[in-house]
Amino acid sequence: METHLKTRMILLCAGVAALAAVPLALPDGLVNAAISMLIAALFACAYNLLCGHAGMLSFGHSAYFGVGAFATIHAMNALGGTGLLPTPWMPLVGAAGGLLAGLAAGWFSTQRTGAYFAMITLAIAELLHAIAPQLRSVFGGEAGISSMRMPAWGLSFGSIAEVYYLTLAWVLASLALLYLLTRTPLGRLALGLRENGHRLRFLGYDVHRIGVLIFALSGMFSGIAGGLQVLSNESANYVVFDTSLSAAVVLNTYIGGVHAFLGPALGAALVTFFGYAVSDLTQSWLLYQGALFVLVIMFMPTGLAGLLELAGGFAKRYGLRAVAPAAGLYLLAGAGCAAAAVFLTELLQRLFSQDYRSLARAAGAWEWPAIALFGREWSPTGVLTWLVPAALAALGWLCWRAASAAAGRLRDAAPAQRDSLAGAMAERRPT
Repeated sequence: METHLKTRMILLCAGVAALAAVPLALPDGLVNAAISMLIAALFACAYNLLCGHAGMLSFGHSAYFGVGAFATIHAMNALGGTGLLPTPWMPLVGAAGGLLAGLAAGWFSTQRTGAYFAMITLAIAELLHAIAPQLRSVFGGEAGISSMRMPAWGLSFGSIAEVYYLTLAWVLASLALLYLLTRTPLGRLALGLRENGHRLRFLGYDVHRIGVLIFALSGMFSGIAGGLQVLSNESANYVVFDTSLSAAVVLNTYIGGVHAFLGPALGAALVTFFGYAVSDLTQSWLLYQGALFVLVIMFMPTGLAGLLELAGGFAKRYGLRAVAPAAGLYLLAGAGCAAAAVFLTELLQRLFSQDYRSLARAAGAWEWPAIALFGREWSPTGVLTWLVPAALAALGWLCWRAASAAAGRLRDAAPAQRDSLAGAMAERRPT
């Protein structure tokens, strides 16, 4: 146990050091993307306190992110980044806004459970999204509200590196507080609320009060994330109340894994970077994101964090050298199937696009113009065009079969190895 704890601490310190080195190693564009990843990671972990830890599925958590964002932008304009709340402390205003909104909404929402709770949270977010454009003095209408980061503590906060380090400090401190919260009696009661709320009520606990407190604390940390986004963008718009943001945090959390503390952060960071890197390359990037979510829910319900934990457990049990061939084959299988899916998706997206239909009509009734894809021309009527994805899919399937067979042989050989080791130890034992 002590060795396991030391390994985790070493990995944690290495991760923090890598995050601290981001502005030194990457250009400003990627640093800006890293800021978005950090904010998304904090928002996902705040949401997971409610969803994964307490078992309350919310479909409208963008409301508390948005309230924190607008509270922060108003504080920036009113205080000018000076006095009792200089620029580095502005996310505290977002935390207060998210906490108050979470208390009010949580009192109503937690009167019900299950699907009724989820619908109430969705209705609250939709209500805010509907009335925000009408309240121009509060939400700025269509144009939103803008502000500027003011100098404080000898820092101008004009460079992207200073904003990154400010965001990193807030995210790390918030994640540490969230982790400590899960270890408190309230955090343990939240687990009991997820597992069996009726038993908690039978034991004499006020289940409604526990639910409201967890809801409010989740809203508070979501408000911090909203405040950090305002500090990064220097603006806020009512679109932060849109249900797409609530859907995104649900996807990020489940893709990362709701049962691991940093699982949602992993999912949010990867999905945010995926959108940043792929959205300019293809119009189908949202389709890929949705397909990843479906695959995770169907085949990896514990998320990417659970997959990493499973791989680590296999490596610890059987040895890294023994596991490496099967792991490599699984990676090849995934790469082959993913390549086939991407090829077919991009090909069909271009084939059924309006531009291609216009080209086909101009070419004539019996002409199928070639499609430019991956640096070459592909004819829709050519055999090679459809043979390539079929071959990639077949390669992935064969690698999957080979990997499953290798994993099976590894599991079958493990009992024999343990029996031989036990026999050797018995021979050495003095009589």
